[in-house]
Amino acid sequence: MRVVVQRVGSARVLVAGELIATIGRGLLLLVGFAPGDGERELAWMARKLAGLRIFPDAAGQMNAALADVGGAVLAVPNFTLLGDCRKGRRPSFDGALAPDAAQPLFARFVDVLTGHVAGPVAAGRFGATMQVELVNDGPVTLVIET
Repeated sequence: MRVVVQRVGSARVLVAGELIATIGRGLLLLVGFAPGDGERELAWMARKLAGLRIFPDAAGQMNAALADVGGAVLAVPNFTLLGDCRKGRRPSFDGALAPDAAQPLFARFVDVLTGHVAGPVAAGRFGATMQVELVNDGPVTLVIET
């Protein structure tokens, strides 16, 4: 499981021009799954994200977590995170979990995440072509893998 985490002032997802999800201050997550990912990885990642201290505290230091700032989460499925670009010019996606297995895993991840974070959790649409808009705060961008 690979997640690109971006600290945002706001973020939203559109599909065919329709707004399907939006958040204010919080985390935008681009989420990709690999074969073998399951409940253990989902729970570990949800705990990690909920406790990740990447927001500024009163002194301006990155020492506050999502709950400390009343932040929200927007999770967006993104199989291209598992793309391998080492050979040739076209990425290979052999390392990504097949869509029929990844779709329920993404839905389950959103549920698990909802149980770990205090604020709202929104999600993109699996399998859709999405336009993701964000105001990156910092910028702060991390890649977390299980």
